[in-house]
Amino acid sequence: MALKSTVYKAELQISDMDRHYYEAHTLTLARHPSETDERMMVRLLAFAINASENLIFAKGLSDVEEPDLWQKDYTGAIQLWIEVGQPDERRLLKACGRADRVLVYSYASNSPIWWQGIGNRLERAKNLLVWNLPVATSQALQKMAQRSMQLQCTIQDGQLWLTDDSQTVQVDLVSLKQAGGY
Repeated sequence: MALKSTVYKAELQISDMDRHYYEAHTLTLARHPSETDERMMVRLLAFAINASENLIFAKGLSDVEEPDLWQKDYTGAIQLWIEVGQPDERRLLKACGRADRVLVYSYASNSPIWWQGIGNRLERAKNLLVWNLPVATSQALQKMAQRSMQLQCTIQDGQLWLTDDSQTVQVDLVSLKQAGGY
């Protein structure tokens, strides 16, 4: 019998002063049996950073044809494709062909090594941005994971803080690749 996903609920208040985006989101996250709390929280962080009315959690680990999150316009065209972890080169090139923008949020200690291995082959992907989350940060986010979460995300001047009732985590993303024109 296949294991079922574990459901997490998050009330997320976002104050993004850089984009002038101020919203409350009630989110349901299905954590795949093979997914860690750390990865799930990085997915939640990716949502907070890119939040919009059309951004949704996709099937990700459950379906190789979908990202972790995506945003489509009203015609169904993919505006934003978001991957979490260390996707392979073919997957990223395919995503770059299907979406206007592709973002990767890597978070493992070996992410710089992963990027050194594939980065030069992805230079032609002008719509690809790759960010690395320091291990200490992703582990601090992991400690926030609960089946029911109340979170506040504040973004100002390129700085990001995620807060729950017991701690605040400052998130300093490291750019591994910037997209041309973005």
